[in-house]
Amino acid sequence: MAARAYWQGQIRLALVSIAVEVYSATKSGAKISFRQIHEPSGKPIKYEKVVPGIGPVDADEILKGFEYEKGSYVLLDPEEVEAVKLESKKTLELTQFVDLDEIDVLYYETPYYVVPADDLAEEAFVVLREALKRAKKVGLGQLTLRGREYVVSLKPCGRGMVLETLRYADEVNKAQSYFRDIGDIKPDEELLELAEALIQKKTAPFKPDAFQDHYVDALKDLVARKLKAKGGKVTPEEEPARPSGSNVIDLMAALKRSIEKPEAAAPPKKPAARKAAPKTKASPAKPAPKARKRA
Repeated sequence: MAARAYWQGQIRLALVSIAVEVYSATKSGAKISFRQIHEPSGKPIKYEKVVPGIGPVDADEILKGFEYEKGSYVLLDPEEVEAVKLESKKTLELTQFVDLDEIDVLYYETPYYVVPADDLAEEAFVVLREALKRAKKVGLGQLTLRGREYVVSLKPCGRGMVLETLRYADEVNKAQSYFRDIGDIKPDEELLELAEALIQKKTAPFKPDAFQDHYVDALKDLVARKLKAKGGKVTPEEEPARPSGSNVIDLMAALKRSIEKPEAAAPPKKPAARKAAPKTKASPAKPAPKARKRA
């Protein structure tokens, strides 16, 4: 593989050990990076690491320190930190299995691809993958990454498996503290049916590449206009008016209008494909020629 393994070690299930490599499953998307600039001179701001009363210091003079009491620190060398013995640094032991839908989405953090490290590990890897798939279970264990031990999940993904780091319980805010003020009301059945119809109308297969970062595009456009203006002020573009919650007085009417509104992105491909099959159901494009003949 061209990519460099993020972690190398073994997955252990009871007495079975499988040598694996873990690769990052995500990457940073397009983004605009800004620098802080000193306006009078137009030069970038730089930051230095300084010690009060001493001034700037070199990077090789800096150690990790733990403040055990106010103003007092225990200093740790990188070698001492690295020498901390944790089995999870090199071994992911699967200690529990749970149903696929049992882990709340709030606990999932970062995904990684898992592949067998060599041909010898492949058979055991495939057996574990298929067993998880048949059982519809997710394996759980703990793994040390980036100097921290995580709870991780392991599940099948195509020919390989996906490992995802999970948040600990104390890292997730309890939903009750945010939702407790929402009233315990029963929605009107007709409103509910209209909302369901609207959801059904907009239901389609998930295609990640159908979405793009409009904010990055807008920033690029702003930079281009700023360059064209040679540093002068750029007039902000007006945003299209959007209805706010306070403007929606009649929820019933708003839902009905939403359902009746034609979809802007109706693909014209299906009618063309159906013209070659005369026995199939008439496509929306066929009635139009008939209406013109009668006229």
